[in-house]
Amino acid sequence: MEFKWTYQAATAWPQPMILQTFLKQKGFSKAQLARLKFSGGQIFVNHRERYTNYQLHDQDVIRVFLAPELAAATIQPSMLPIEVIYEDDLFLVLNKPAGVPSIPSRTHATDTIANRVKGYLQAKQAESLSIHIVTRLDMDTSGLIIFAKNAYGHSVLAQQAKTHMLQKSYLAIAQGQFAKQSGLIDLPIGREKQHSMKRVISATGKASQTAYEIQATTSTASLVKLALLTGRTHQIRVHLAALGHPLYGDQLYGGPMSIMAQRQALHCTEVKFYQPIKQQEIVLTAPLPTDMAQLWAQLNRE
Repeated sequence: MEFKWTYQAATAWPQPMILQTFLKQKGFSKAQLARLKFSGGQIFVNHRERYTNYQLHDQDVIRVFLAPELAAATIQPSMLPIEVIYEDDLFLVLNKPAGVPSIPSRTHATDTIANRVKGYLQAKQAESLSIHIVTRLDMDTSGLIIFAKNAYGHSVLAQQAKTHMLQKSYLAIAQGQFAKQSGLIDLPIGREKQHSMKRVISATGKASQTAYEIQATTSTASLVKLALLTGRTHQIRVHLAALGHPLYGDQLYGGPMSIMAQRQALHCTEVKFYQPIKQQEIVLTAPLPTDMAQLWAQLNRE
């Protein structure tokens, strides 16, 4: 796969820039630069192949050919459908339904979003069938999930996640009414010793922060918008349960269960990230799925 940029010295850097610095600004990690050098990738400046210590000049044209990638045989392609929200040469963003795992496991080996993405790429005769999941969701959480089409795209968003340029927002239906309209939940999260899947608030756990803002309330429930400032397993579910407001349908963390709440009422509704090739911010949204919308409508009638 080829990517192309034009270097503009007057605005890009106050002093002469070498090629390595330019590529790092475009999201190439140290490992990615090594792959370009040792694993079959190529870097050209004005039609001549160059080393990364080459000093750039104004209006130089940089072309990068990524190293080829081998797809993992452990992920079998599935032809079951996916809902594509956004796609370009680097990224694929889907609206994941509840009940489908993000990646294969011992109990779900073939029907996961990763399997479906591989089948989708295979059907499109994509250049690479390698699977690079950037943002995962719990099996019973719905909403936007991001895949990179190659290791470079994965590296770009991994760096953006560290600097909070990659942002995710969730909508949740939680039990009860909150004392404050908005706030920051800052409670460390660790693994429960007797339950390998469950997480708990723990003084020895990892630092975890979730920002929340109430969107609407009923007499018994709140529709909450949340943003993750860290990315711990079950973070939103654990944090809201710790406040005494577990999610509807979240049996693991004590949420109210009903016919209308058969899974945790949590949905990734928005993602934001920067596309370095297009040089623009990408903002994508997915509305509440039918089951959560029906649950909220029922709670409003009670």
